Amino acid sequence: QLVAVARALISKPTLILADEPTGNLHSGQGREIMELFTTLNAEGVTIIQVTHSEDNASYGDRIVRLRDGWIVND
Repeated sequence: QLVAVARALISKPTLILADEPTGNLHSGQGREIMELFTTLNAEGVTIIQVTHSEDNASYGDRIVRLRDGWIVND
């Protein structure tokens, strides 16, 4: 996953689609990736992340929750 993140960033994208970007990483590495995403977002990169992690979701400016394929308001 670290290689996938590096590969995604090399072309300086304006949009990153991240599907469980820290799922197989050590918690410290996961935090570093999420902090990197926060920095990139502050620089104008749009990041759309799909995650089951409440910790990772908390880094987002907007959270859209799905249940059984439907958007829900919790």
